[in-house]
Amino acid sequence: MPPSSEQAIQLEVRVGILYGVVDLPRGTGPFPVMVSIAGSGPTDRDGNQPRLKNDSLKLLGQGLAAQGIAVLRYDRRGIGQSRKTAPKEEDLRFDMLADDAAAWVKLLRQDKRFSRVGIIGHSEGALVALLAAQRTPTDALVSLAGAGRSIPLALREQLKKNLSKDLQEKSDKIIDELTAGRTVPDPPRQLAALFRPSVQPFLISKFKYDPAKEIAKLKMPVLIVQGTTDPQTPLEDAKVLAAAKQDAKLVVIEGMTHTLKKAATQIEQFKAYFDPSVPLAPELVKEVAAFLKEALGKPRPRGS
Repeated sequence: MPPSSEQAIQLEVRVGILYGVVDLPRGTGPFPVMVSIAGSGPTDRDGNQPRLKNDSLKLLGQGLAAQGIAVLRYDRRGIGQSRKTAPKEEDLRFDMLADDAAAWVKLLRQDKRFSRVGIIGHSEGALVALLAAQRTPTDALVSLAGAGRSIPLALREQLKKNLSKDLQEKSDKIIDELTAGRTVPDPPRQLAALFRPSVQPFLISKFKYDPAKEIAKLKMPVLIVQGTTDPQTPLEDAKVLAAAKQDAKLVVIEGMTHTLKKAATQIEQFKAYFDPSVPLAPELVKEVAAFLKEALGKPRPRGS
């Protein structure tokens, strides 16, 4: 008998229906359950994009289910099976993502198959998780490769590595305007992919949140997990989050990259992003499951 099963689930929101699956442990339950939130871009519930398949979130869900912890993985607005709920790009706001995640938590709290409910967010999904956990009662939170520094600061540092001095100065001015809540009507052509006018309202709505300040507001148990070979999120970000919430548990996994798999060399990094047969870092499921069993192991209080 397989250690878990995958069952379809859906959530009705104002703009339509969001679709997901639950990795359900073997047995009768009720089980603790985690809402899994994918990262930025067209990342689906499995952790994949159209030209990037690694099954990272699917493997994590299955791994936790094998440890007795159910995991809800869903396609965000406009992604995968939920693509019909896509808003116009100029209408998308970061808060919509947090509202959707909070709505999933509320739905699971009404489901008798589950006991306590937590949230696990990966990359940009970690910031979504921090906001969602403030909007509805949440029993535990796991941040995987989540940003710790302010989004504008991190973006400046990334662009500094890849832009000429002239374009870097122009991008800094655009970031200044967006941080102040003002749009920029005519960004340079070379920067249009990142700062096109239609995406600027989303960036403004995201820039106003500082991950360190948001995690400090949380009262539930928090686990922060970061790999040492992650090319997208440096270890310093995890340390910033841990310093902001000193009762959080910080787990650093040696050799783990952004897709939650082991990768030291350039070839291993490529496989970690594009080869779903590469397993997760073995410490990951072990550490997350141990934390959640302690944080979510108690029965849900009556009336909650």
